[in-house]
Amino acid sequence: MSLYERLGASEGIAAIANDIVENHLANPTIAPRFQNMKMTPEQLKHAAATFFITGTGGPEVYQGADMLSAHKGMNISALEFMAVLDDALSALAKNDIGQREQEEVLFILYSMRADIVLV
Repeated sequence: MSLYERLGASEGIAAIANDIVENHLANPTIAPRFQNMKMTPEQLKHAAATFFITGTGGPEVYQGADMLSAHKGMNISALEFMAVLDDALSALAKNDIGQREQEEVLFILYSMRADIVLV
């Protein structure tokens, strides 16, 4: 069974993405990054959900920029990156996602570090 299916398919992933974005907007380490963004919170939640759906083995629904293009010039610190991972873990736990799946999601997210931190 794919990670996409184990995360609850599109519906489950949308709930997780919603919680991740809510966590980001409330996280004092990274919330300032979202104050002047071009997307509304709802658009960000949709982008996060489609990114997760595609990235975990679901349908190819993500139409946004690749991670390097999306984060280039933002000068995101390692501390901010870790805050994002913490927010993701918190959202996964809130949605009763198992330890194995949490580890797989963290592995995927961490694998993108070079395209996000200090680019």
